[in-house]
Amino acid sequence: MAKEKSGVYKIVEVVGISKDSWEDAGRKAVEVASKSLRDLRVAEVIKTDMKVENGKVTAFRTRVSLSFKYEA
Repeated sequence: MAKEKSGVYKIVEVVGISKDSWEDAGRKAVEVASKSLRDLRVAEVIKTDMKVENGKVTAFRTRVSLSFKYEA
């Protein structure tokens, strides 16, 4: 098992939205965040929910906690 390097990591939460699934929403959250956050390390699903309109599910939402190495 690889030894974890020492350092400081920042954690942010983002929400991805998809009409298809919670997995797709989570994937989109990570992919979009990775365009502006460097060196992402861990993505953890915090919460999933659905948007409902007129009694029908119209979107899946996934809240993701992302950690990345903090650079001063």
